[in-house]
Amino acid sequence: MRLMAFDYGTKRIGIAVSDSLQIIATALETVHPEEIWNFLQNYLQQEQVETFVVGKPMRLDGSPSQSAQHVVGFMRKLKKTYPSIPVVEVDERFTSKIASQAIAKSGLKKNKRQDKSLVDTISATLILQTYMESKAF
Repeated sequence: MRLMAFDYGTKRIGIAVSDSLQIIATALETVHPEEIWNFLQNYLQQEQVETFVVGKPMRLDGSPSQSAQHVVGFMRKLKKTYPSIPVVEVDERFTSKIASQAIAKSGLKKNKRQDKSLVDTISATLILQTYMESKAF
């Protein structure tokens, strides 16, 4: 079964998944928040997901960031819509910055580097990788 991670934003949600052995995290898609429920319904008809991993937006001091309330609402609906799939949170403090740096160093053309949806999917991949590494120990 796969793991699925979300980098939730009010404009875009980056999504990443693991392979079925839960070894490798891969960027999957970026969707608009209004489209997430249809996307999940279609995806879950084809693949089994063991756990949802949601990035928890935090300030440097460890307190919730401004966008945390939106993430809480998203998590509530995830739990209500898919009660059999556990939802866990992972601190996402530096994922967007790390994702932006990785993209900058990637050698992609400028217009691709400025694609914010790419940052979101890479951030979701980093969130998932963090969770997978924490589970391994």
